[in-house]
Amino acid sequence: MERQELETFLTLAEELHFGRTAERLLLSQARVSQTLKKLERKIGAPLFERTSRVVRMSPLGRQLYEDLAPLHKEMEAAVARAKDSARGVGGELNVGFLGAGAGTLTGPILALFRERRPGVEVRMRETQFQDPLGALRGGEIDVLFTCLPVEEPDLTVGPVVINEPRLLAMPLGHPLAGRTSVSLEELAGETFFGVVNGAPAYWWDFHVPPRTPRGREIHRGQAVASFQELMTLVAAGQGISPVVASVEKYYARPGVTFVPLDDVPSADVALIHRTEGTDARVEAFVRAVGDTVEANGGPAAF
Repeated sequence: MERQELETFLTLAEELHFGRTAERLLLSQARVSQTLKKLERKIGAPLFERTSRVVRMSPLGRQLYEDLAPLHKEMEAAVARAKDSARGVGGELNVGFLGAGAGTLTGPILALFRERRPGVEVRMRETQFQDPLGALRGGEIDVLFTCLPVEEPDLTVGPVVINEPRLLAMPLGHPLAGRTSVSLEELAGETFFGVVNGAPAYWWDFHVPPRTPRGREIHRGQAVASFQELMTLVAAGQGISPVVASVEKYYARPGVTFVPLDDVPSADVALIHRTEGTDARVEAFVRAVGDTVEANGGPAAF
């Protein structure tokens, strides 16, 4: 079987549509049809049952696909490993994450990357919002899952992995505790928190607004450096704070309750990497993230 015949057959088996198969392979529909007919002559029987409306695999086509697909996947992986070896790709990939990282997609992303790049050891490292981008810029990590917005010319924003609604974290005895939702406009006069030096001002302002939508000031009290510190101070009654939904799942503690926060946009979490100096490991990880998000039907949601 020639390579084009193999790729045409496997792609058509996945798409069951000549037009989409042609688009994926950058061929004309006529070329796809000709290649398939040539392959069916070699096999000696139809591999697909096709009408003007429907394309489906024949029993023989299904058998051939189940036999060939795993072998093709192994072949591609072997070629990728050989290319990596030729380029000296191996070693470590240091993956930073803020808060929940890629959430429920973290495991599938790492599994796909390790399958494609088994020679690369992945090491995870938590970052804090006192300096959310410093470790990436300093080379301590190679890629970073962090909350947007990130508007830095030396950093590239990659695939979005999570979309999170916003909540208001507050002590149990707070007057707003127990509400079904709360508006940011109601919070003028409340005390939020500042951030220890290192986080871009626009980034903290997005996540912890300094004013209500109508422009009324929201006081900022003590500066914090991490989610753990923030939750400790909220529990102690030192203030309240907008947070992303994953904080309730991963950082909740006795004495703190959460209420949905209206009139603020949801927050995206994306993969970030340095714009200059990316290597094959980073490029492969970016592809693994994008492919996992696509297979999931889009960014995960809390």
